[in-house]
Amino acid sequence: MNSTAFHNANILVPKNSVDMYKWSVIACDQYTSEPEYWNQVYSNVDSSPSTLNLILPELYLEDDDVASRIGNIHDSMNKYLSDGIFDEYSNAMIYVERMQSNGILRQGIVGAIDLEKYDFSKGSTSEVRATEATVIERIPPRIKVRQGAPLELPHIMILIDDPDNTVIEPLAAKTASMNKLYDTELMQNGGSIKGWLVDENAQEAVDTALSALADPDTFNSKYGLSNSHVLLYAMGDGNHSLATAKEFYEQLKKANPGKDLSNHPARYALAEIVNLHSPALKFEAIHRLVYNVDCEKLVSELTDSLALSEDAVSDQYIILCSNGSDKKLYINKKSSNLSVGSLQNFLDKFLKDNGGKIDYIHGADTVKALADKHNGLGFILPDMDKSQLFPTVIKDGALPRKTFSMGHAEDKRFYIEARKITE
Repeated sequence: MNSTAFHNANILVPKNSVDMYKWSVIACDQYTSEPEYWNQVYSNVDSSPSTLNLILPELYLEDDDVASRIGNIHDSMNKYLSDGIFDEYSNAMIYVERMQSNGILRQGIVGAIDLEKYDFSKGSTSEVRATEATVIERIPPRIKVRQGAPLELPHIMILIDDPDNTVIEPLAAKTASMNKLYDTELMQNGGSIKGWLVDENAQEAVDTALSALADPDTFNSKYGLSNSHVLLYAMGDGNHSLATAKEFYEQLKKANPGKDLSNHPARYALAEIVNLHSPALKFEAIHRLVYNVDCEKLVSELTDSLALSEDAVSDQYIILCSNGSDKKLYINKKSSNLSVGSLQNFLDKFLKDNGGKIDYIHGADTVKALADKHNGLGFILPDMDKSQLFPTVIKDGALPRKTFSMGHAEDKRFYIEARKITE
């Protein structure tokens, strides 16, 4: 069992007495420019047990009271454990069916990723890899949440390239004989979700199928390579959350030289694997919102730097949104193979030199509205073909950060399962 980086784990799920509608809350890195969304979540939850009390929405990451928020998170985790609101399932995997807001079914399996087989650094050849550049500065604030926390809750989604549907999809036919752990609607247009406990025989079938995908000869033939290191698991969502878990584990090892930590809970991170070929996964661009800047200066320097024009003489373009209007501009001086890379390279330098704020926004209409709201600039980017993800990461390494999103914000992972990360 567990011949690849994906393992079973001791997974915590709330008892039947918990209201799962109020328990389940969307990933903390969503709606970072929309406090009204989170205000409504707090109103929905009220005083009920909820993962809302166990996470730090990134909207509040730079607030003055962030330290007390983190303290409250740890207190809530300890209270929920002492109150006995969880059932713990040993050596478990959970098969998940998520009905998205658009009515399309997404299937996945929740288990644990071995962090020894994950490396987010540039040029990594590990079995688990980042698909976008990891911003090191974003990790320390998240480690503060993990330090002293008895639990982890994942919004990590990891992709496998399984065109023949050998790993996850066969579980759908077995649900009648499985123990259903939860079945609930999700708040704020999040659709619904069901989860079943995967029995030992089915876990063995999952592991066998994953091992077949990880066969070096099969892998190299699939991508037209020779003697290349196998990439079996590519990050989909939660890149910085997995990087935080990795960094926390590495710090633990450094703080305990000579100690055997091979079986320590912090060696693993709870995650959901999903097939890249799921019809529910639609790759969409993540757009940019820039504000608290001199907009005229930015546009002028951007135009010069990327040789922007309205003439369609390039395959790269952006749509610039400003003052209630938008304009399609082609990039004639590229600094990346993707439009998003050319734009991001410029914005990184401009904001470093001039200050200002940048946010990463899902949905073209949203970025337009927020550009007007903040008197800033919106940049709408073209979508990426998901079939290019694995070949690009294998051959070129991680993509520019925030290159793509899998679907709309309301369809992101909701927190349900938890796992103990302390001995």
